[in-house]
Amino acid sequence: MNFFSMVRRVQGALFLLVAAGALSVLFSVTPALAADMDAKAKALAKVDDDWSKAAATRDADRVASFYAEDAIAYPPNEPMAIGRPAAQKVWAGYFADKTFAISWKTLHAEVSGGLGYTTGTCEASFKEPDGK
Repeated sequence: MNFFSMVRRVQGALFLLVAAGALSVLFSVTPALAADMDAKAKALAKVDDDWSKAAATRDADRVASFYAEDAIAYPPNEPMAIGRPAAQKVWAGYFADKTFAISWKTLHAEVSGGLGYTTGTCEASFKEPDGK
């Protein structure tokens, strides 16, 4: 074994150790974040859950109903969509692809005065024209 292969092994071991530590912190903090939410935050998280269920039905009108009339959506690699009808059009385009699926899982929500936010994980999938 030469010096460079030994360095690579040590780097690999350090990477695995850091990744395992990060995952353990993530999994130990996530339930605590959810437990800290007050009633308003839990209601906001329920709206997120309802949105994810609507997205699973692939109904663009239902998904767009969660948007404010003056909402701005930012579809990737496209111009921003301004207003609920524009957001509906974006979602209709996504759902036209039968392989497209999306879901959202809220990990934390917070409300302060008239402002609220959620954080979580989003999972989206689709097949490219080549089938991959």
